[in-house]
Amino acid sequence: MAYTISTALAIYFVIWWVVLFVTLPFNIRSQREAGEEIAGTDPGAPTVTGMGRKMIWTTIISLIVYGVFAFLYSKGLLSIERLSKALGFPF
Repeated sequence: MAYTISTALAIYFVIWWVVLFVTLPFNIRSQREAGEEIAGTDPGAPTVTGMGRKMIWTTIISLIVYGVFAFLYSKGLLSIERLSKALGFPF
């Protein structure tokens, strides 16, 4: 069963956001750790987030994850029927 381009983009979009939330905590230094606390802000607020690098890594990781799932789906190893059977749910 093939899916449309819009479905593929929607699936990639969801994977991209999940991976973004996974990569957000890496390489963060708080104001307290850096010794650069600014009055009126939370001491745990990051000094430099590095969002550009995180977005690039998110895109790369998402492409790999999406590629694996698309490959498994195209080979028939990943389907609703197989997943429901494996989890013991009637389809």
